[in-house]
Amino acid sequence: TDDENASGRVIEITLFDILKGDPSQHQYKLYFQLHKIDGEIATTIFKRFEYSKEFLRSLVRRGSSKINFIIDIKTKDGYVFRVKVLALTHRPLNTSRQHALRIIARDVINKTVPEMTIDQFVQATCYSKINSDIMAAFKRVIKVRHVGLEKVKLIRTADKETKLLEA
Repeated sequence: TDDENASGRVIEITLFDILKGDPSQHQYKLYFQLHKIDGEIATTIFKRFEYSKEFLRSLVRRGSSKINFIIDIKTKDGYVFRVKVLALTHRPLNTSRQHALRIIARDVINKTVPEMTIDQFVQATCYSKINSDIMAAFKRVIKVRHVGLEKVKLIRTADKETKLLEA
């Protein structure tokens, strides 16, 4: 297609395709929107990061608790993201422990993400840096089987206008 029609399109790619060689990264999907195209070079905007549906289905087990938590967070350079945290335990948890884990996840995200630029945040998301920080904080309360950012979605860009991007 010509460059005018390609601008604005959203491209889906796995983290494995970007890293070229780590087969454990097939379960992470990244979405980029084409912004500008100059010949063979395309400028993209990070739109979304999420687990693949197959990977999510393989994580869920009977007799354990699934804890979800959603938060909107702003990076240092003004981008606003909606982050969905997923935690899975070995055994069922009561609601007070689930609430405590959600508070811990909120505190870790509120402490780390506002100090990052968008580039640092995307790298921390893709390389599971935020996941390991949350997991280390969870270990003080209870041992969990899996902690991860199930979905990270760009809500607002750093532009002065508060334009909501559709994903």
